[in-house]
Amino acid sequence: MVMKKTILDSLRSELLDRGSLDSLPEAIWKGMSSLNTYGTNAIEGNTLSMDEVETVLLGMKGVERPIAHILETIQHERAFRDLMKRRGRAINLVTILEIHEEVFVGLMDDAGQWRRTNVNVRGASFTPPRPEKVVQRMDALIEEYDRRDMEGEDPLILGSWLHHGFEAVHPFSDGNGRVGRLLLNLHLMKHNWPPVHVLPPDRDIYLDALEEGNKGSLAPLTDYLKVIMGSSLLDLLSQVGTAEDELRSLIELQEMGPYSAKYLALRAKQGELPALRIKGGWRSSKRALVLYSDEVGRDSRRK
Repeated sequence: MVMKKTILDSLRSELLDRGSLDSLPEAIWKGMSSLNTYGTNAIEGNTLSMDEVETVLLGMKGVERPIAHILETIQHERAFRDLMKRRGRAINLVTILEIHEEVFVGLMDDAGQWRRTNVNVRGASFTPPRPEKVVQRMDALIEEYDRRDMEGEDPLILGSWLHHGFEAVHPFSDGNGRVGRLLLNLHLMKHNWPPVHVLPPDRDIYLDALEEGNKGSLAPLTDYLKVIMGSSLLDLLSQVGTAEDELRSLIELQEMGPYSAKYLALRAKQGELPALRIKGGWRSSKRALVLYSDEVGRDSRRK
């Protein structure tokens, strides 16, 4: 089983009932941008810890890491924050070039430019197009994206399609993963879904899901996107919601419903129950538990 979209829809409605994404407090945006920057850079080999990322973004000194890793942190965080400004505009090739330049200016000679050489993706079962085909393929990708978007395709399904399609073209000489994840979040935010975060413990799951897309199935990537969206919604609601949105241990939650903590841990691990892994333990909310219970009941009645 996978995360039910109806659960995510309900959590999203609760979040938006408390205001638009733009109206989230600055402290929440700071936390999101730090987490997103840490995760997306770490899975690409950046050596800064989460604490070090927060230190750098506060403008404090004392982080002894390669200067390139510190610049990646500062510039990615700026690009992430700028997604809110960009979400009112169309996604096009200029947007993508601007994002790449914003993240990698001063770090790559060809920041903000399409690649001019062939590239290989380690461990992938495909070869990206030759450089002379990049613009043509990117044009086709955005044209198809616009068509699907106009037809009202589900934003999470369309997001996984866009993300995989971008990574398949691999339009830059480097930085495709980070720009691709920013592009995914820009798409989600344009549709009033909060940003998602790919973190180091999920690296293999995420890369395996992309590889399944190369083999013809985007279902694993869409399923993974649902799971991390559930985590994002839980996290945000815990900060702006009600007592029902307070993050609780599974031991606490087993007292609020018919399920044992062991059962809930399995459902969280399998991505069926929205949950966050914090300091080695799963946490969820009463609201998420009720939504999950309702879905289980509906499934039972259908049978």
